[in-house]
Amino acid sequence: MIKSFRGRLAEMTSVDEIQTIRLSTNNGLTGYRIVKLQLFPNAPGATIQESLVKLHSVKPTSITTTVNFDNPTLLASAYLALNASAYYATDMITIFDNTIVNQDIYITHSDIVGTTPCNYYLEMEQVKLDLNEATVATLKDMRGRE
Repeated sequence: MIKSFRGRLAEMTSVDEIQTIRLSTNNGLTGYRIVKLQLFPNAPGATIQESLVKLHSVKPTSITTTVNFDNPTLLASAYLALNASAYYATDMITIFDNTIVNQDIYITHSDIVGTTPCNYYLEMEQVKLDLNEATVATLKDMRGRE
């Protein structure tokens, strides 16, 4: 089964603004794997925007405009660049990990050139876990490691 999430992310400047996507269950036997992450501008064609959206398995201690693929808590990263002029193409890059999580995940947004909000659409595949898989996934989430 595929679960979808969507929302609008304001420019986040502090960890208090990080959005939580609720995935945890009482028994932890349901896992989720990212299958799609898309970004959509708040005002298409009306503004210059460079949005960086990141998904983490552990709540980040800070919000940055850098992407570090060595960070084991980084589940996905998406970048959307657009210009108000029709002469420039819109560019979007999305990269996500094949990791299964069974706890809440956290989404951040930074607009590198301004403070424009950004919309997101996330699809996650629901996976049934046995007790051993659920324990491993929970421990990975708690430790923030692979």
